[in-house]
Amino acid sequence: EWLDLSLINFTEPDPRLYRDFDILVQQSMLDETHAFLQTLVNENLSVGNLIDSDFTFLNSRLARFYQIDGVAGDELQRVALKPEHHRGGVLSHGAVLKVTANGTTTSPVIRGLWVSERLLGIHVPPPPENVPAIEPDIRGAKSIREMLAKHRADASCASCHVKIDPPGFALENFDPVGRWRDSYENGSAVDASGVLFRRHSFKNVVEFKDAILAEKDRFTRAFAGHMLSYALGRGLTPADSPALDRISAKTITDGYRLQTLLHEVVQSAPFINKPRQKKASAEPPKNSIKTTR
Repeated sequence: EWLDLSLINFTEPDPRLYRDFDILVQQSMLDETHAFLQTLVNENLSVGNLIDSDFTFLNSRLARFYQIDGVAGDELQRVALKPEHHRGGVLSHGAVLKVTANGTTTSPVIRGLWVSERLLGIHVPPPPENVPAIEPDIRGAKSIREMLAKHRADASCASCHVKIDPPGFALENFDPVGRWRDSYENGSAVDASGVLFRRHSFKNVVEFKDAILAEKDRFTRAFAGHMLSYALGRGLTPADSPALDRISAKTITDGYRLQTLLHEVVQSAPFINKPRQKKASAEPPKNSIKTTR
């Protein structure tokens, strides 16, 4: 639910554009993410691995799709990553990259919104109803950056786009099915640069990950918020803030360990005091009609 992996079937990439993508690759992508997250819990690793990690889980089919050599067999296996692989952390998982694209093209807005809300803890309100669509305002634009620059010229759009566009630009080197690209189909080079939180400049996805990890405490609190919300089965309210602060502080003090975060969630006051569902009674209702066979 946190990563929206249930939406992976929502789009179907054009087989003429993405011939190497198929259902086996897609299932391997899901398996990669599930195995990765389970390992973080089992080995009590730092939550920072969610953003950048030196390993992932691949089989030969997915490794070939990612253009990573040296992986044989159909079984998923732990693989050490190198810088030239352009992988590491959920941001570079094919499942996440497919979920945040439409199957044909990528949008920095869509991916930026997803990263902002799912990873950075930034709530982005829906656009005002009177804001026009991007298309009428992009005549003459040559790149996605120029398209969005024209959109940001609208004051009612700028306040949100300054937050959500940079994370989206950082992922532009990944195409709609999660493969690495240095240029678009029209031959223009990908520009993945931006500024995070208005103070961390980055030139590519590696530096973008570094920028997030420079704010690891902030990311930890955002992730803890998702975990607490899931545990409670509801959205968080201001009344949950003290518990969330405590969960985050304990996790940070203990080296950002994932098991510590999970332990603090289930020991938190909101979780302990959560209303419990009543068990169904074995007794028939008083006004029910009893039958015999």
